[in-house]
Amino acid sequence: MARKLFVLVLIMCSTTALITCTNGGAGDGGEGLHMKLTHVDAKGNYTAEELVRRAVAAGKQRLAFLDAAMAGGGDGGGVGAPVRWATLQYVAEYLIGDPPQRAEALIDTGSDLVWTQCSTCLRKVCARQALPYYNSSASSTFAPVPCAARICAANDDIIHYCDLAAGCSVIAGYGAGVVAGTLGTEAFAFQSGTAELAFGCVTFTRIVQGALHGASGLIGLGRGRLSLVSQTGATKFSYCLTPYFHNNGATGHLFVGASASLGGHGDVMTTQFVKGPKGSPFYYLPLIGLTVGETRLPIPATVFDLREVAPGLFSGGVIIDSGSPFTSLVHDAYDALASELAARLNGSLVAPPPDADDGALCVARRDVGRVVPAVVFHFRGGADMAVPAESYWAPVDKAAACMAIASAGPYRRQSVIGNYQQQNMRVLYDLANGDFSFQPADCSAL
Repeated sequence: MARKLFVLVLIMCSTTALITCTNGGAGDGGEGLHMKLTHVDAKGNYTAEELVRRAVAAGKQRLAFLDAAMAGGGDGGGVGAPVRWATLQYVAEYLIGDPPQRAEALIDTGSDLVWTQCSTCLRKVCARQALPYYNSSASSTFAPVPCAARICAANDDIIHYCDLAAGCSVIAGYGAGVVAGTLGTEAFAFQSGTAELAFGCVTFTRIVQGALHGASGLIGLGRGRLSLVSQTGATKFSYCLTPYFHNNGATGHLFVGASASLGGHGDVMTTQFVKGPKGSPFYYLPLIGLTVGETRLPIPATVFDLREVAPGLFSGGVIIDSGSPFTSLVHDAYDALASELAARLNGSLVAPPPDADDGALCVARRDVGRVVPAVVFHFRGGADMAVPAESYWAPVDKAAACMAIASAGPYRRQSVIGNYQQQNMRVLYDLANGDFSFQPADCSAL
């Protein structure tokens, strides 16, 4: 009976999306999808200092992979390019199939494909995960995608080919390695809302050890046609990320479709996305300057511009990224920020720990809220993102806290706004209007 109802809803659904959102209104016409988000380190019993060290390491890895993605031009290529995913940060639970099987996925605004490791994984070549592998043969709602189907070739940056059974096989390259498998369709159920999605049933996973954090796969929220957002026909999504520390065990939240909105009492700020390279899943923002306290920093707005330096090759720009822990700024902007903070905090600065980066700015942990000023990110159109001290300084040992905004280095021209700076902030990606909106919020209370 459940299967017949599911199929009936499918027939009645809109056909504008590649694979249509179903049952429960996962698209903008219904209630939408809701997922609870848990930080990947939430179950690790780490100290605050250990969490920061892990985030620093993950951030450096993520930046290297974002660089490689930009070098690929965002227009496809080989197995290893463009590079999308390295060490992601937030996990969502969901059910897949009928009868339902539990799965967990890392959430990424910088990639497209939805995939999960399957029970047909080749021996010893799939990553370890906390839950059993998904078994497609045990599900009455699984269907393979034919190689001739339009959706098989939906994304330029995913290699597709016909297997011996005329099915659609796919290979996706990431910074952490490569995954391969077959494309199928299946029923997905989230905290609220369901959808039929095309997804990768992965049978080969060659990735950096630990990169999945025990999750089953990935859910891409990028701009490509195979992302969760595109497949459900949603024109908007939003999320609210709980603080790294002192969140009292609360989870963050992701909303896709009609349920995506802002609310509460904070002022809503809105800016328009910058048009990115063709085929790129990334979301670019028009950052034009920074203010520390009451001082506008002498940074030319052009240092944040996205530029096409050769046909199909892009440089620069500012990405808003759920998968990067800390924000990184191009060299000129970082130097201006660090210089202003060093001058303001001169009497409060302490020596950084031995394992900190050279030139790190640090103060006593107990003094962060008292002496460190807020930083304001200015976006085109008058949208100002005020980042409090606790969202850009982090404890590195029992005595000191250091600035958690990094330099992109002297040669990297791309800036990234990471999730540490987005904590306790409600953000909305309005894709229909090309707008990005945000407001301060207590994400633990949602």
